[in-house]
Amino acid sequence: MLRVGIVGIGFMGWIHWLAYQRASGIGVSCICSRDPAKRSGDWRGIQGNFGPPGEQVDLSAVHVCGDLRELLNSSDLDCLDICLPPDQHVSAAVAAAEAGKHVFCEKPLALDVAGCDRILDACRQNGVQLIVGQVLPFFPEYSWAREQIASGQYGKLIGGSFKRVISNPDWIPDFYDPTRVGGPLVDLHVHDAHLIRWLFGMPRGLYCRGRFRGDSVAYAHTVYDFAGPDVVVSSVMGVTNQPGRPFTHGFEIHLEEATLHFEFAGFTDHGESMPVKLMDRSGQVLRPPLGDFDPVDGFVAEIHEVRDAILGNRPSPLLSGSLARDAIVLCHEQARSARMNQYVQVSP
Repeated sequence: MLRVGIVGIGFMGWIHWLAYQRASGIGVSCICSRDPAKRSGDWRGIQGNFGPPGEQVDLSAVHVCGDLRELLNSSDLDCLDICLPPDQHVSAAVAAAEAGKHVFCEKPLALDVAGCDRILDACRQNGVQLIVGQVLPFFPEYSWAREQIASGQYGKLIGGSFKRVISNPDWIPDFYDPTRVGGPLVDLHVHDAHLIRWLFGMPRGLYCRGRFRGDSVAYAHTVYDFAGPDVVVSSVMGVTNQPGRPFTHGFEIHLEEATLHFEFAGFTDHGESMPVKLMDRSGQVLRPPLGDFDPVDGFVAEIHEVRDAILGNRPSPLLSGSLARDAIVLCHEQARSARMNQYVQVSP
């Protein structure tokens, strides 16, 4: 049984806790929080945009502490699960690596590329695995799309468009602060940046047209320039000022012999979904039944990937630190392009 310590008991810490209760071969042995109420198991104040609200949690079987150093000194710990605010990821991850603990870090890996490199270097030098919580590929629609692409049945990838838009997240302090949360590109779009990087590799350049709020790109359309002449990829991301539609995401992925499509939009009265579809050259529209889905299930699959990467002593093909770093590179290159309002070459 792999023993994990969660540091940071907010919404993501709560969701991870729930996922560990359903996972096999890996479990929570330690909890670290500066909040005395949370150390006592009172997580009832936690709320999020999916999953159940927080509850009173029985922590009698786990080691509870208020200091990260104490947690990392525990002999009952194999891996640190970092659910802290983004500006604290680097220091926690480096400390864990230097203590010989594997690192499972929520996205974004860091707020900038230099921070990502510090974490990657620390994990490499100390011989520990780094897994980053880019959970999107484990959600059913995205997992289904991965399966269709990997099968090779419909030919090679030739492009796609990806969407992730929210209303203003008033509940996240400092959301637009690039030194604290990172803004919409680093906190929100990083999901699709990671997916685009995983599916298509790194583009040689891109053009991003964006609206700004302070120093952060608040809303943007991006076209990515890949070397393949037939590969056309774009994305839209960011924040709108109308709270009636708090969240929407989706994709249209183009293969040589098929198009994959999905879109979901949450509205304040109810959510609306265009379920996954596959359209082939014969004119068929295939609608595979994916069944009911609890969002926590995606995190269970992600945690099993953490388990397998650590036990197999190999980087995760989906959640590696290098992929997460490249996603941050793309986010910052999009911001650079938007500020200059011109095409930029993507720096490695």
